[in-house]
Amino acid sequence: MRVLAAMSGGVDSAVAAARAVEAGHDVVGVHLALSRMPGTLRTGSRGCCTIEDSRDAWRACDVLGIPYYVWDFSERFKEDVVQDFIDEYAAGRTPNPCMRCNERIKFAALLEKAIALGFDAVCTGHYAKVIEDADGNRELHRAADWAKDQSYVLGVLTHEQLKHSMFPLADTPSKAEVRAEAERRGLSVANKPDSHDICFIPDGDTAGWLAEKIEMTTGDIVDESGAKVGEHPGANAFTVGQRRGLKLGTPAADGKPRFVLEIRPKENKVVVGPEALLAIDEIRGIKVSWAGLPISEVETGAEFNCHAQVRAHGDPVPAKAWTEPALDGAAGSQLVVRLEAPLRGVAPGQTVVLYQGSRVLGQATIDAARSLQRAAL
Repeated sequence: MRVLAAMSGGVDSAVAAARAVEAGHDVVGVHLALSRMPGTLRTGSRGCCTIEDSRDAWRACDVLGIPYYVWDFSERFKEDVVQDFIDEYAAGRTPNPCMRCNERIKFAALLEKAIALGFDAVCTGHYAKVIEDADGNRELHRAADWAKDQSYVLGVLTHEQLKHSMFPLADTPSKAEVRAEAERRGLSVANKPDSHDICFIPDGDTAGWLAEKIEMTTGDIVDESGAKVGEHPGANAFTVGQRRGLKLGTPAADGKPRFVLEIRPKENKVVVGPEALLAIDEIRGIKVSWAGLPISEVETGAEFNCHAQVRAHGDPVPAKAWTEPALDGAAGSQLVVRLEAPLRGVAPGQTVVLYQGSRVLGQATIDAARSLQRAAL
């Protein structure tokens, strides 16, 4: 096949490209220039997509003997990922920019351009697996190494996108083996540290970065009964589950710490309460998509058993799920997930990904998270 290898500049994408070459595919490497922000160009940036990453990607392609290109997706990244991140926080939600980047950049914009240029597949260094069922339909599954599994952030991939997705690291038992292989292949990124933090906030100060982008207005901090217990400098600076930095003027009756339970941007209020009320029993999601063909229960609207995961490295919990018509006459459907074991600190804007065994069924953006205990108060 003609394969476009997305080269991030890290060890995973380099080894994935090497395996695609070794398998006999016609491989071309491409690095995505996603940001022109000065902080992402300096040496030592903790995110991905830096100038150093571009150079490391070029060196890897040179060792592999494959062509190398840089594609400028910075404007689309700014609109679809960075601005979305700002807009979601301004609306009181907690977005996942890596999920949006995979959805809108790496497996939408990149794949669209790759197919237009005649490529058959896009190859990445994600730890996930694509399996074909008896009818040849592709399914997304967890990687062999669950500690490095990245199927959660790929839960946004559609049936059509999975047809053109290649994950050569799927069956690799550990990251250590990937690094050892890179060393054997003479790839200079063999011992390069993993990237972390949000790539467009290289210093890791999300609150400070947002303060420059969103107008902050002081308002009330209230408890679960609605009584005022303090003031905040701007509701958008808080996230559900937060404990530190509340600076409450009125202590809790039991003397125990209080946590952010809810953010109400329209009222400019932050709701706090005891840790127990962070336990969520029901999730309602919008922007629902299915990874591969939907299971039969989705087609009929029936309830089905699954496991729900709300963070990239969070533990999946048993759940029952079903779809319902979207509220307020909106197009599409909403996903309802009833958790059999409560999850702590689930926030609107996060993503819930559903699994059956190792298979990824699909995902939705969390629109509402409900605590049955809190509702009973």
